[in-house]
Amino acid sequence: MATALQILRHLAQAPLRLLLWRGPLARLASSMALAEQVRQLFESTVRAMLPGPLLQRALSLDPDTGQLKVRDRSFQLQQNLYLVGFGKAVLGMAAAAEELLGQHLVQGVISVPKGIRAAMECAGKQEMLLKPHSRIQVFEGAEGNLPDRDALRAALAIRQLAEGLTADDLLLVLISGGGSALLPAPIPPVTLEEKQTLTKLLAARGATIQELNTIRKALSQLKGGGLAQAAYPAQVVSLILSDVVGDPVEVIASGPTVASVHNVQDCLYILNRYGLRASLPRSVKTVLAQADSDPHRPHTCGHVLNVIIGSNALALAEAQKQAEALGYRAVVLSTAIQGDVKSVAQFYGLLARVAGARLTQHGAGASVKEDEQLQELVAQLQLPDLQLKGALEAVVCAQGPVCLLAGGEPTVQLEGSGRGGRNQELALRVGAELGRWPLGPVDVLFLSGGTDGQDGPTAAAGAWVRPELASQAATEGLDVAAFLAHNDSHTFFCRFQGGAHLLHTGLTGTNVMDVHFLFLWPW
Repeated sequence: MATALQILRHLAQAPLRLLLWRGPLARLASSMALAEQVRQLFESTVRAMLPGPLLQRALSLDPDTGQLKVRDRSFQLQQNLYLVGFGKAVLGMAAAAEELLGQHLVQGVISVPKGIRAAMECAGKQEMLLKPHSRIQVFEGAEGNLPDRDALRAALAIRQLAEGLTADDLLLVLISGGGSALLPAPIPPVTLEEKQTLTKLLAARGATIQELNTIRKALSQLKGGGLAQAAYPAQVVSLILSDVVGDPVEVIASGPTVASVHNVQDCLYILNRYGLRASLPRSVKTVLAQADSDPHRPHTCGHVLNVIIGSNALALAEAQKQAEALGYRAVVLSTAIQGDVKSVAQFYGLLARVAGARLTQHGAGASVKEDEQLQELVAQLQLPDLQLKGALEAVVCAQGPVCLLAGGEPTVQLEGSGRGGRNQELALRVGAELGRWPLGPVDVLFLSGGTDGQDGPTAAAGAWVRPELASQAATEGLDVAAFLAHNDSHTFFCRFQGGAHLLHTGLTGTNVMDVHFLFLWPW
């Protein structure tokens, strides 16, 4: 006999017109099936961003001629292909590259997070692991996402491989989020500890991430184009999995294959600004003094092809395509959702009310005042690519259910000592917002999930909520506001309806930030 979960999964594949049933019991079954459908949409979106599919789309190898095609460029492989990589998703990327390129690969070195091979093996993700007698050497390090001696050893091995290449060679560089901590190689005589101390002091005095990266690059052998320079005159192809809003290649992993546009004067300005120039270690002063006259640092990377193979924008495009195939009017709102999670939750709550009113043409829906509040909130959040006007116009024209898609990385200001992550916290806050007003004749569901499968220090990727969340939680003796006050969203979702609202994918082996889905179904 089929289980309830099997029935729900079967229903989730049904056309939307069959799921939008009427009547109390029918509505309950419909609601459960729609929730399962939304879960499956999230999981299929993540699958499309896994290293295997991404590399297969980015690389094309002709086995007869040995021609490797990357975008519109072709490279002849003749026992001249080398590989290096660094980042949280690089183990799976390297496994996919090894599978695709086979015997053409001469040698490789990758730097990946400590414990990742054991974690992937434990999760049964064999496709994320290298072959038993791989030509790729693996270093694990950067425990807690902090540069350490193990990561330094990996970085020096990567530099050594790159420096041994010739004009006949091709270096394939695999980069993903977390790559900066996994590629620490300070320019001597600066030590790893001195570089870390300086960046911590700058961060403590309010330096921006751009300012921190400027200093990191100036003191690094490999960041800011240093790896590309080490590999010269070999050709370099860099395949990048972006976990940064806007996909700036010079920022992802601190741009090891992108020439830095900053100079020593920029560094000195930053150090002066935060009152640190006078107290610099002698080693740092030495490196900065020598930087402008270093003959080994060309200012261009003309021998490099940088390719973004996976990103939040690509993930949302995939989700949009799949949602449309299911019968939704799907619109991408933004790939740059940032800011405090409280404000982002208010944005989604107001958006649901305004969009729901336009979808149903319901007189008791959102007021002009709420339209204005939404616009004010958008101005505060400063979302550079937000397509709000177009999305609301699409909602008005929709003849049925709507799916609004967005992504990025909101931030959580910790005020308590509970367990959670930004996705679960955002979902819980949106659930509370949705319950604040009557939404009219429309069903709403919001989902927030991390594409890496791990939201904060929890085993969940995120969570999904509906407007009834707060009232249903109250019947179970759960106070949403109390859990939020302690940043304890994971504990809440574990207790609420037996954990049914949590997203569990396990470690995915990829990371293109978070995705947010807002679904509206008119009655």
